[in-house]
Order: sequence, then C-alpha cells, then structure tokens
Amino acid sequence: MLTTTNPASGVTNDTDIALTTAAETAERAASAAAAFEQLRGSSREWRAGLLEALADGLEAKRAELVATANDETGLGEGRLTGELSRSQFQFRLFAEALREGSYLEATIDHAGETPLGLAPELRRMLLPIGPVAVFGSSNFPFAFSVVGGDTASALAAGNSVVIKAHSSHPLTSRLSFSALADAAAAYGAPAGILGIVYGTESGRVLVADPHIAAVGFTGSLGAGEALLGIISTRSNPIPFYGELSSLNPLIVTAAAASERTAPIGEGLFGSFTLGAGQFCTKPGVAFVPRGASGDAILGDLRARTEAAGGMVLLNSRISASLGDIVGRITTEGGASVLAVGSQAGPGILAAPTLLEIDAADFTEATAEEAFGPVLVVARYESLQEIFHAVDAMPGSLTATIHHGDNEPDVVQELAEKLAPTVGRLVFNGFPTGVRVSWAQHHGGNWPSTNSQHTSVGVSALRRFLRPIAFQDAPEAVLPEELRESFSEIPRRIDGVLLLASRTLTSENVIV
Repeated sequence: MLTTTNPASGVTNDTDIALTTAAETAERAASAAAAFEQLRGSSREWRAGLLEALADGLEAKRAELVATANDETGLGEGRLTGELSRSQFQFRLFAEALREGSYLEATIDHAGETPLGLAPELRRMLLPIGPVAVFGSSNFPFAFSVVGGDTASALAAGNSVVIKAHSSHPLTSRLSFSALADAAAAYGAPAGILGIVYGTESGRVLVADPHIAAVGFTGSLGAGEALLGIISTRSNPIPFYGELSSLNPLIVTAAAASERTAPIGEGLFGSFTLGAGQFCTKPGVAFVPRGASGDAILGDLRARTEAAGGMVLLNSRISASLGDIVGRITTEGGASVLAVGSQAGPGILAAPTLLEIDAADFTEATAEEAFGPVLVVARYESLQEIFHAVDAMPGSLTATIHHGDNEPDVVQELAEKLAPTVGRLVFNGFPTGVRVSWAQHHGGNWPSTNSQHTSVGVSALRRFLRPIAFQDAPEAVLPEELRESFSEIPRRIDGVLLLASRTLTSENVIV
C-alpha cells in the first residue's frame, strides 16, 4: 500500500491505495481506447457541457479536496483554495473555446483553377488524437495534476485520459479523480473516459501501452528523459509533451535598480521563495548591476533571506536533491553562499539561500535549476557579461527584464538576446504566476519543454489534436464544421478568414 507524508509535520501515514499492477494499467488503457471510440463522434457542445459538469463536480467536493491536499502537501488552505479555483476555471475556459471553435483551424479550399492549374477541393481541420496519459506533478496538486490543464485540454479536444497519480499526494489524487469520474458518469460520459493508476512502474507501463496516443508530463528532467526512452522503443512512437526544468533568468538594468530599488528587492525575494521556490517559473538567477543601487538590492535580499524561516518542501526527494544541487552550484559552478535563512522546525524544510557570482564567471555548471528557495545573484558591469552568462544557460520557460523609464535601446538589446531562448518574456514584473488565458504561452526551449506547444491556456488544446485533410470528399463523410453550409465557427475559406457568419462584411472578414 502507498504511504503519504505531510511535509509540514514530517508525519507519514499509511493509505489503503494499492500500487496499480501491469494488468490493471493495461485494462485502464484499453477502457480509455473504447471510450475514445465514442468520444470521437461527440459534438463540441456536448464536450463543453461535460467540462462544465466536471468543474461543478470539483466545486461540490471543494472543502474535502482542499483539506486533503493540505494534509498531503502543507501548501496551506489559502493557496490550495485558489489553485482549485484555477482548475475549475481551466475546465470552463476550454468549454468556452469549444463553443467558439477557432481552435479547429477549419480551412476550405474549393476546387478550381489556380496559377498552377486545376486543383482539387481540400477541407482541413484538427481531430482528437486518442487516449492521453497525463502525469500529475508534485508542486501543483490541482492545477497540474489529476484535475489540471493537461486533463482538461485532452478531454476538451475529444480524448479520453488515463492519469498517473503523483506519489506525493495519492489521497488528493484519488479524491480528485473521484470528483471528476462521478461528475462524468452523472453527465452520461462513456465508461473509461477517465482512468487513474498509481506507482512509478504503472507510469512506465502506461507510456508503453499501444492504446496510448500521447503523453502530458510535468516533472523532473530525469523522469521525463526516462519516459522519452520508453516511447522511443514503441513500435509507434507517440508525442510526449514534457515540462521539465527551467532557470528563468531575471535581469535588472542599472536604471531600474536606481528607480525602483526597494520594490525590486521585495518582489524578487517574494518570487524566488513563493511556494518555497517550487514553482516552475521561479527566477533561479538574477542579474544585478554593480554600484550603489545594485548593492542596495543585494543588501535587501540578504537581510530578507537571513530573517526567513524554514520553508516546507513537497517531499524528501526534493529536499535531498536540493542540497546536492546547491553543493554543485557552489563547488563546480563557482558561486559563493551570501545568506542562508533558518531551517529549524518539524517537517521537510529548506533554508532560503542566496548565492552570488560575478556574471563574467558564470558557466554551465552555475546554470543548474535548484528546485527550492534558492537564488543565484550574478553581478555585472556590462551587458556583454550578461550575454556571456545567457549563452551558458539552457532554455527556459521565462526571462524577465526590469528596466528604467527611458532606456529603449538597452531593453531592445536585452529582449533580442533573450527572446530566442524562452517562451515568455516578462517586463517589469515577476515570472511566478501564469495567467490562464487565450494568449498565454507556457513553454520554452529545451530543457524547459521538449516541444513548441504550451501547457497553459487555450492553445494547450493543440497538443492533443491531429490535422487531417479531406480531398474531394462527399459531404456525408465530412465533420459538420467542414460542411459547406456550416457557419457557426471561424473558418478560412479560399484564403479568407470568415468569422462565425456566412455573410462577408467588413466586420467579419480578416485577410
């Protein structure tokens, strides 16, 4: 049976949850495949209603879900309440996207003469890909776990889902799954639309199962690479969408340091210690200029770090890894320890830690992600020193530029250097906190992710869809969105983007 540990107290308790056997995992994948055969013919409106029913199901068990997650993660009821609301919002946002319909990329090119001669008719759109394996993450027991964005987007796209529960919160995972499964059944969804497995080995078996058509993963680089290795041995390799490791550099220009000394110090400390530094968008390295203003920011960070108490980590594996990584950053990476907070108290705690290095001495060994409340401050004299350090960094989810009111050339130069390396560029803010919206992109260059897709926002749907083109097809075989008379969603027809109306006017045509 699995155990569960409250990291705030360090107390471990038994559960009645058994590890999922290989045979059980295979059965759940097969059930998901059977459910997909029914789902693939479902309407967008039916799926939108399902997503809203799932959001309602979470609300019905809100109090129990938050209490259970707090016992297993120590994240606090306030944080968890907000995170559960975020999960509900994701389901409802995808329902909105389904009804709007542009995510399908419906496109029609009528047959006729072209500059290259007579051409056939083509009608193209995106269709669901098949059963999706979703791996829950440790740091977000709701928003990136059983009831998270991968599950919501895969279901919205028209796929069934089998979830691999994270070992840090098995009871939360089971209760979350129960809330979704009960709501789905009450709505009339097919059996097998949702499944769940427990244990590391079940995750390996799931990824290798021939019924699984794609994988959504949030976790460590090592675990992601191991799953990629399994996928490479399949007779039919499948898409793997992994969010893995991210350093998220933050740069403070000299003007910004002078103009907003105190707010930058306060905000930066809050950002790298938020959630005990266990956010995928935590700034891991901050470039602070030399000079009086930069010294003041560093002094503020040092004072706040030394005054801070121990911060709760999610599990003992993260704790052990964090200690090893800080050791490597200082010994192999050349950083020095500038300030350390307290680590006193029960539970699995980490002392907030501030490290320092000259930007000119920054190397690949300094650029290792420390998943916890650790920040490397790189002091610099010139932009060229920053660029030297950026060249030593792997890709990230985010990069942040704090700039002054009147330095457009500096901002432009920094943005041009950083933009090719990240998925989101932040100005005069902090990267922690990822808005769930239509325009969001939560992804980045390897190893932050291994694809060009986002895992947050409406575009996350695109991961679990596949394109298909119908050439000279009888109307009866076409999805309704590609039929000639259909006009309820935006479609590009003969090169013209026509919004949800059949009448061409200046208000609904984009060319």
